[in-house]
Amino acid sequence: MRGNQFLRLLTHLAGRTALIVIALALGNVAWGGSKYRMLYSFSGGNDGGGVYAGVALDDKGNLYGTTSGGGAYGEGTVFQVAPGRGGKWIEHVLYNFCAKSRCTDGALPVSGVILDAAGNLFGTAGGGVSNSGVTFELRQDLASPNGWRFRLIYNGGSDVGLVLDKVGNLYGVLGAGEYGEGAISELSPGSHGWTETFLYSFCPKFPCANGVIAAAGLVWDRAGNLYGTTQFGGNFPPQCPGSAGCGVAYQLESLGGGKWKYRVLHRFAAFPNDGQLPYAGVTLDSKGNVYGTTLYSGTSSGTVFELSPQQDGSWKETILYDFPNSEKNGGAPAGGVTFDNLGNLYGTASAGGDPNCNCGVVFKMTPQANAKWKYSVLHRFKGTDGVGPGYNLIFDKNYKHLYGTTVEGGSGGYGVVYEITP
Repeated sequence: MRGNQFLRLLTHLAGRTALIVIALALGNVAWGGSKYRMLYSFSGGNDGGGVYAGVALDDKGNLYGTTSGGGAYGEGTVFQVAPGRGGKWIEHVLYNFCAKSRCTDGALPVSGVILDAAGNLFGTAGGGVSNSGVTFELRQDLASPNGWRFRLIYNGGSDVGLVLDKVGNLYGVLGAGEYGEGAISELSPGSHGWTETFLYSFCPKFPCANGVIAAAGLVWDRAGNLYGTTQFGGNFPPQCPGSAGCGVAYQLESLGGGKWKYRVLHRFAAFPNDGQLPYAGVTLDSKGNVYGTTLYSGTSSGTVFELSPQQDGSWKETILYDFPNSEKNGGAPAGGVTFDNLGNLYGTASAGGDPNCNCGVVFKMTPQANAKWKYSVLHRFKGTDGVGPGYNLIFDKNYKHLYGTTVEGGSGGYGVVYEITP
């Protein structure tokens, strides 16, 4: 399962011992002018534990996410972390997975949740009928346990999350697809439930030069096209040292009338010191440029990249940052990047940072006049405040606070939700 792969990956990359001695929780920590605050630390018990995905934010300032373990049945939760009195944040478990026989309602979620305009939550989890995963909805309902009503909307799921369109259809990497290697799918609600439509099936021809195994979710552009990455496929030896391929960035162009065209924007390991294995999704700027990270390569420990459309229809890759020293500035970025309202980029690296922990960092990249970018570290995790930040950060509506999660660490040892004021 993707969560277990990620945990093993973080442990390998960080080069740390399997056991972390958790001390007292840190309060506010300042680094490089930024302010770090741990909002909630998971204990691994009924509150859940193991936060692999980021959080979603509603218009009241509440945060929502999933844990891959813990909860009432030990198979994970959907949670809310809400601001309370005196600056304290309070966690509420909205749903405990594996409440039904054989976990047919889902188990061990490692992707997060999204919110629709009405405040309903949607997400995916493992388990389900034939262990094929599930897609679910949570609606606020005061008559239901924990104040939310859980509904299974599709017997099929994934580890990479979902996005919504303007009319309530869901999109993600769901189902085996035509060739058994996964598919980008649309789920549409109707009077008889939700219907899945394959928009593109991966690996129509071996050895999967157009990418295979998506490790992250999708993102829209203004024209209604979808963008994403695959962790494997693309270039193979000798360009790529891995026999499974080094991954691609892609666009799924909407042609109208329910038709879509799949296009590879970049095959990684295209040149010496190019990035390899994009584990996160991508982000777009207002001009349609695509930004993301790769987990490996560059000259050392991964990259931040930009893909720009060219007049001839091709896309040009520019390496914005090459992680050279995982002991100081971080390395192995498993999460993507996020823009603020001034055009700065923010992200996380899952390893490196504090030399006594190698627990990862939060970073900022500022564009310079010479078309270069300045890299700075906002926070180095120390274990007691979190270990292994892995997924995208999100801003509040005023761009004053960033919110994120870590897989492990914190005062409870099972991951944290945190806030950073840049």
